Amino acid sequence: MSVVSPNPADYLFTETQDWFSSNVDIWRGLFQHITAPEPRVLEIGSWEGRSAVFLLTELCKNGGEIVCIDHFDLMRTAAGRERYRKLTHNLSVPGRPFRILAEFSVPALMTLLMEEMSVEKPGFDWIYVDGSHDADDTFLDAELAWRLARKGAVIVFDDYHWDKEPEDSIHHPKRGIDSFLALHKGEYLILSSETQYQVVLKKTVDMRIGFLVSHKVEKDDLESVFGYGICVAFTIDADYAIAAAVAIRSTVEHTTGRITFYIVSPGLSEEVKDKMKRSVPDRADVTVVFLDLRLDDSRIPPGLTWAKIAMIPQLPVERVLYLDADVLVRGDLRELWSTDLKGKSIAAAVDVGFPMGHDGVKCGAYFSAGVLLMDLAAMRQRLNALNAFAANMTHSKMLDQDVLNVHFEGDWLPLSLTWNAQGLGTYAKHHTPERASLNLEEMSDPKIVHFTGALHPSMAEVINPFVQPYGGKPWGYAGAPGHPFKEEWWTVCEQTPWTGWRGSQERRELRARTTEEAIRIAVADFRRRLAEVEDISLTM
Repeated sequence: MSVVSPNPADYLFTETQDWFSSNVDIWRGLFQHITAPEPRVLEIGSWEGRSAVFLLTELCKNGGEIVCIDHFDLMRTAAGRERYRKLTHNLSVPGRPFRILAEFSVPALMTLLMEEMSVEKPGFDWIYVDGSHDADDTFLDAELAWRLARKGAVIVFDDYHWDKEPEDSIHHPKRGIDSFLALHKGEYLILSSETQYQVVLKKTVDMRIGFLVSHKVEKDDLESVFGYGICVAFTIDADYAIAAAVAIRSTVEHTTGRITFYIVSPGLSEEVKDKMKRSVPDRADVTVVFLDLRLDDSRIPPGLTWAKIAMIPQLPVERVLYLDADVLVRGDLRELWSTDLKGKSIAAAVDVGFPMGHDGVKCGAYFSAGVLLMDLAAMRQRLNALNAFAANMTHSKMLDQDVLNVHFEGDWLPLSLTWNAQGLGTYAKHHTPERASLNLEEMSDPKIVHFTGALHPSMAEVINPFVQPYGGKPWGYAGAPGHPFKEEWWTVCEQTPWTGWRGSQERRELRARTTEEAIRIAVADFRRRLAEVEDISLTM
């Protein structure tokens, strides 16, 4: 089948060099994927323009444009100059906008990349790669063209089953195409079959040029181009895996740009790790890294409680946002991440339960360790002293939180309570002299909800008449009664691999076991207290 044209005689095509027309019907079937009313087309390797003319007359029949790249022997040969003449003529016939870059593909693509930085709606909707057949050249063409492809763009690679060279040869495009496909796995849909001569993709991620030039730098562009994403750390065990999955999922849903999650744990099963990775929405700019918790300093007490201190030398970054797993993210964490620490080592929100600390630590402003923006480089300079405090404060009331408050006294930046909304629906509503100075309105529409309270609260906590409803976690045996965001937490949970867990037999059995355990411990404490009182009375 030949290329459709109202006047075929108007074109200057060499009849014996028609390598395109066999693709016409397949390409027409692909046009349904192009939604732009005026598509922008990029072609690498145009020869005399058969495919380019087809795209201009059919894909761009209602508007659009094409850019053709071909080196034409750099105009050093008569054959090259003749191909350029024919291409220019053939593209002129349809009367639609076109542009020819008479260069090798890499410099031409670099020119386009620099130009597209200043275009209001940059990128192309259809890209045809049919340049050099060498694998490395094909890979370069593919990678640079990918950076020019809009989300949803169709990209066609020609000659995947070329028969002039062995398919495993460096002089065959297949190796370059396969390398490109492996690099960008998860960022496209395959629209072609394995037996087709061409490979056809549909891009599923946003366009990213990936570099800047000095005369076209916008301040807002720097972070995304430099790849400076945010780093978020959790310290968990299996009991908090479901919570971390919700925290991760809600973070990704509300936070823009590159995110790396570090999951520090004393040991998670591969099954749990897989479920946590599957909790991440389909975004290529999000990474989950699992790190086994290790104690580089023997003075640090063992156990998960002290993990946020133990992780400081272990994390492979200089700055991190630490989150307790029992949080629900409702705002873009990039805003928090960009906070100027003003020379302080950490940023944190005041502890709503103990705004001025407690009897076990010096009276003064006291922060919650559930959300910490940490300058790890600064913290590592005083790590020895921090570890010494940890070794000497193992019996402190609030454990690691007390250690951090003592060590970083005067070295922390206060954050708004919107970034660590604590005690909602429970103790936050009870007036105390210390709490009166807090701006609790900052928690009315929080960006991070912190479900404070025990995972499995004691019987004494549950029945305490002075703090009702009691605090707890949505997934714990006693739930989080009265918490205004518990249902929102469960909604996010349903979007993770733990969907259905709320009403599952597994959870019912867990609640029954932990309830009985809470009762057993309470009865034992009751009997022990009676025995202590009896012993005292006998000595009087």
